[in-house]
Amino acid sequence: MSDKTAARAATFKRETSPATWDQALARLPYAHALQSWAWGQFKARWGWRSIPLTMSVGGNGWEAAAAAHVLRRDLPRTPYCVLYVPKGPALNYADATLRRHVLAQLEHLARRERAVFIKIDPEVVQSWGLENERVSPLGAAVMRDLAARGWRPSVEQIQFRNTVELPLESTEEQLLAAMKQKTRYNIRLAERKGVSVRPGTTADLPTIAAMYQETGARDGFTTRPSEYYLDGWSALTNVGLAQPLLAEFEGRPIAAVILVRFADRVIYMYGASRDEARERMPNHLLQWEAIRWARAQGAKVYDFWGAPDVFDESDRLWGVWRFKAGFNGEVVRFIGAWDYTSRPLLYRLYTQAIPRYLDLLRSRRGRASGEMPG
Repeated sequence: MSDKTAARAATFKRETSPATWDQALARLPYAHALQSWAWGQFKARWGWRSIPLTMSVGGNGWEAAAAAHVLRRDLPRTPYCVLYVPKGPALNYADATLRRHVLAQLEHLARRERAVFIKIDPEVVQSWGLENERVSPLGAAVMRDLAARGWRPSVEQIQFRNTVELPLESTEEQLLAAMKQKTRYNIRLAERKGVSVRPGTTADLPTIAAMYQETGARDGFTTRPSEYYLDGWSALTNVGLAQPLLAEFEGRPIAAVILVRFADRVIYMYGASRDEARERMPNHLLQWEAIRWARAQGAKVYDFWGAPDVFDESDRLWGVWRFKAGFNGEVVRFIGAWDYTSRPLLYRLYTQAIPRYLDLLRSRRGRASGEMPG
């Protein structure tokens, strides 16, 4: 049997062993921490069902050629559900036969599970750079395949579509020298002003969760209950995938990050800070120490996790982008989230009509209570 014939004959099977799953995932390209067993089990405690699927092709034996950690959420009082493969599936996207077969298998899964849609958002690069953008031929080919098979760009991009990545092959001196002058100045200012950074443990997570709620209230973004973050951070920390770092002044935590390490990269996935001592620039020193920690772990890339969709001052992430840009990382644009549905009427209802109805209810509640709508 040829490799192409074997690929077309392969099907997903459900994996039941955490160790086997994580070993298979670690061997695959385009694997991500959000596809890990620990993340799936965490999401299963918050309304989702974890469905870890692997696919073997030809003579690979038990070694998976593809993996998709599917999350399923049932829609109340209906026989339908939605399916999501966060930052996946993982496979060699350069293998056109394999990627098309994996998409076909996911489409079959969506029909079998009576899903309104299945969403994927693999970290396949669409382009690199901001001013001199370089387009990825592979990203273009994957998007053509998706569109040809009836997948559509999702209106709901759950993860950040763009990010900033900093390669870590350079020395610390070279990394510092490449930063913007003001960023270097603020790192040194924090050190002169008595800010220190230390590794955290699970005992520090409640403090970080409280800071994160404070950050959300100050910066105007919606946060979940602290219990959600404590559960997720603990799940990743307990299996060695996450590391908290805390910036302190006079022994009091004033800023923190949660770093997630998977494969050859470290992701700055969460950041939090207090209002106090912000003039001491703790976040600059904290990011520098996070980069140093990532290098010490042998990571090749530091992922700043998030950049604007549109690079102008109207974007909600513009201020965050200006901070991250000072560290001289490169903008990376991914192909983003794509949805497949075999139920177009239900899909339009779920993605268009229901959100508009909920927005209307929120605006009415706002007017009734004297608050501004929106």
